[in-house]
Amino acid sequence: MLPYKSLIQVDRHSSVALYIQVCNLFISLITDGTLQPSDLLPSSRTLAELIGINRNTVKLAYEELISQGWAESIERKGVFVLSSLPILSKTKLPETHKDNAPQEAFLWTNNFKNAVPSKNLQKTILTIDDGFPDVRLTPIDQLMREYRSISRKFYGKNFLKYGSSKGSEHLRIAICNYLSNTRGLAVSPENILITKGSQMGIYLAAQLLLLPSDHIAVGISNYLCADETFRQAGANLLRIPIDDNGMDIDYLEALLQRKTIKAVYIIPHHHCPTTVTMSMERRLKLLKLAKEYRFAIIEDDYDFDFHYDNKPYLPLASIDHNQNVIYIGSVTKTFAPALRIGFMTGPAAFVEAAASLRELIDRQGDTVLEEAFALMFDNGEMDRYFRKSLKIYKQRRDMFCEMLKSDFADQIEFKIPEGGLAVWSAFDQKINLIKMAADALKKGLYIDDGIFYKNESFSANGLRMGFASLEEHEMVEALKILKTIIS
Repeated sequence: MLPYKSLIQVDRHSSVALYIQVCNLFISLITDGTLQPSDLLPSSRTLAELIGINRNTVKLAYEELISQGWAESIERKGVFVLSSLPILSKTKLPETHKDNAPQEAFLWTNNFKNAVPSKNLQKTILTIDDGFPDVRLTPIDQLMREYRSISRKFYGKNFLKYGSSKGSEHLRIAICNYLSNTRGLAVSPENILITKGSQMGIYLAAQLLLLPSDHIAVGISNYLCADETFRQAGANLLRIPIDDNGMDIDYLEALLQRKTIKAVYIIPHHHCPTTVTMSMERRLKLLKLAKEYRFAIIEDDYDFDFHYDNKPYLPLASIDHNQNVIYIGSVTKTFAPALRIGFMTGPAAFVEAAASLRELIDRQGDTVLEEAFALMFDNGEMDRYFRKSLKIYKQRRDMFCEMLKSDFADQIEFKIPEGGLAVWSAFDQKINLIKMAADALKKGLYIDDGIFYKNESFSANGLRMGFASLEEHEMVEALKILKTIIS
């Protein structure tokens, strides 16, 4: 007989009934090959004594096994593993290849072996992040109040049903008004798709635009997740230089004369990672080239709302009269990153196709949350939040840059950004950013190690240093730790 005393161990503190625990343990013994078809199970009396439970509990477990089709009772003989079950071999440890890697249970394609893991910033630790909003400033209580209010009203129950894959019509109307008022962008609700953040918009656009071996132009320095999204679609990335005036459109023009380019991905407003803003001259020339060579422009405008020194340039989408621009933005990148609300606009047929594709990934978003955000736009709460946070973030930017200038003059080069929530910081080549990040963590400070910003063409010893999420005393403490480490 098998050593059931050690094989069948129950947890009396578990919320799962004892007889169900026994039943499940027997199922595991059957499925891993320890028990084979037609094997006799111990009598209820014997098993009860071995594992120290009531005999009736064992009987209930056997009845459950029989009802689920794992066992059968034969009169005057006992309970047996069902004879018609397939014979399963005893579970073995995974086999290994010559390189000592374990053999997978099934064949699949892993295109993400070298992916940079995402950062978990939800832990409470002093952090110099990539450039995110201070979630302590967001009117989250008002948002949750609207959320609860909607869910309690009789018409709010309808929002718990399936809705449009384009997202809440109420929010799409609110976004239309918001884009018109802030960016001079005239768009109808039907031409807006609500997404789970701007990343979903980039993915949808890539899937609709790009076929394997197509060319897409991107910056030499660029948002890594966008690069990986285009590669996943099978596209070839053509790197275009970035300078203080943004993407070099003359270089792009020369390239267009030699290669067929399907799309250009661009962040003209606070380029990621370097924070530079594209000049109006280059914007107009890019639109002219798009019309002439018939390529799409994917305009990622993730943080338009935070611009400090002058009025921000209008997006390409606002001055595009040929419908070449697919415009992608984010509400929650400037509100709270974990609340995934973004949007995408473009030609009507393109947006319809994107909505159909979105259904295959994620049927729809959180309609109640979308409705709550719509109300926040309607009642002016979002506008008040943007105006309040813009003032605070400008003060923090100025203080952060002053501290960098006074305390890190020999170690960090930077330019004061016109907008955005981070400073692109080029560190002295002698400073190992990976070691710096590890040493900082030991002293209670999280800071990026710079790997996220590197690619096959760009390897600057730099990183984005976010100032927006740091209060004054936190900024002082964080930079004090950093100074201690790199000195």
